[in-house]
Amino acid sequence: MDVLNILLTVFHVILCVGLIAVILLQSGKSAGLSGSIAGGAETFFGKKKGMDEFLGKVTIFVAIGFAVTSLTLIVLVK
Repeated sequence: MDVLNILLTVFHVILCVGLIAVILLQSGKSAGLSGSIAGGAETFFGKKKGMDEFLGKVTIFVAIGFAVTSLTLIVLVK
């Protein structure tokens, strides 16, 4: 039971960091962190709509995984 708890906690932390990274990479009203990473490439090549849609889908899956691991850890602790 302890090994399962430790592995689930490690996976939960990885999902947490991944969720933070995916959210920060999305462009918002002020272009967010993705605008600073892309630099001036958007002015030459245009904004990539496909990347924003892909990051939106990845955010949904990572958030669901984060919620599932959170609930599973709560059940295992009790």
